[in-house]
This record gives sequence, C-alpha cells and structure tokens, in this order.
Amino acid sequence: MSTWLLDLGNSRLKLAPLEAAGMPGAVVAVDHDGAGFDPSLAAALPQPGATAWLCSVASPALREVLVSWLDARGMRVEAPRVAREFGGVRIGYADPARLGVDRALAMAAVRVRSASPALVVGVGTALTIDLLDAAGLHLGGRIAPSPGLMRAALHARARQLPAEGGHAVGFADDTADALASGCMDAALGAIERSQRDARVRLGAMPCTWLHGGGAAALAGELPGARQAPHLVLEGLAHLARAARAAG
Repeated sequence: MSTWLLDLGNSRLKLAPLEAAGMPGAVVAVDHDGAGFDPSLAAALPQPGATAWLCSVASPALREVLVSWLDARGMRVEAPRVAREFGGVRIGYADPARLGVDRALAMAAVRVRSASPALVVGVGTALTIDLLDAAGLHLGGRIAPSPGLMRAALHARARQLPAEGGHAVGFADDTADALASGCMDAALGAIERSQRDARVRLGAMPCTWLHGGGAAALAGELPGARQAPHLVLEGLAHLARAARAAG
C-alpha cells in the first residue's frame, strides 16, 4: 500500500509520494480558491487504497472537501495533531495544540536534518519564525504577514497600489519597486531581528532554514541561510516512517 504526503495551505495543496528512501518524492502543487480545488486535483491524487498523511492549515470547510475526495477514493487519512513531544521536538507553547501543525512539522523535519540550533522560517501566506535549541526544545516564535500578503492587503485597501510587480532595490524611484522593496524589507527585518534575539538567547547564531513558496525570494538576502522548500512534507514523511516502524 502506498503512502502519500499532503500539505494543504491557504493558497495551494502540495502532495508527494513517500519514497522507499523515506523522503517525499516529486511534489505536485494544485491551486485552490478557498472553497474548492482546480480540476487537476483528480489526476494528481494517488491511486485508491493509499494512505494519506495530511497537514492542513486551510479552513475547516476546505479541509473537509479534500477529505471527502480522499474518502471517495478509499484512502485512509492520517492527520497528526501537535502534542508536547512531536517528532523529536519539545513544543514550547503553553498549549501545544495551539501551534500550527505546519510549523511543528517543519521543525521536526529540521531536527531530522540537523541537531544544531535552528531558526525555522516559513514563507507562505504568513511569515512564521520558530527557534529550536540543540536539544530540540522549541523556544517560541513570531508570526507576521509574508511579503505577498502585505502586497495583497495594501492593494485591497488602496486599489491604486499594484498587488504584484516591481523589484526590491535600496531606494525605489517608482511605486511598484517601492512596494516590492518595503514588503521584502519588512520580512527580512523580522527574520534578522529574530536572528539577533536568537544569538542572545543561545549564545551563538543558529542556522536559518527557509521553506515555503516565498523562501527563494528571501534567501539571497540572508547569508548562510539554507533553503529546504518542502519541510512540511518532510515532517510528514518523518512521522509516517515512525508510524511504520512502530508497526
């Protein structure tokens, strides 16, 4: 029986098979509009009878639409919930269940990759930043709008401001570049402030890990940062492997 990994975010569903080596295979992304999925989902879904490990941070209604699709194909759905001990990470929230499962999975994936302190940065609809020490203790984090969400919010309130376009530069001489620069710099500022705070907290600079659809745009401005676009799927793979090993 095959195993598939599904990451349902606020704008896309990403899915990949769990390969024999225990890592996600080729990743397919399917768009959604918050209420339903692009018709291409039917072709992307795995064959009937597979097990689906699902991470969802989308609305409950959209999650139910997806689960219905999976149920109709005879698939068994595993949806991990965040607990105090989660995939090798000790969650630092007072109530672990209030931490987004995507953040917890990304941290679990980083722990598999490295036992060093880490700043785990997700760049999707939101910008999420979480700090892990060398023992796998989650020391908390930050949440802010991603550059894309900042642009969308500005456009929604002031339609004359373009939602896309422009290039990040030092001091822009047109509106599109100014928007691209300001939104990019706001995200970088949050990450760089987190790096400084982490260095004070740990006594050394942790490695910064970037994941999510917007990570590549920030990576070039963060020297030494490591890109791992699919950490959430890797975290699901880690849990699936552990469940298989446990029998």
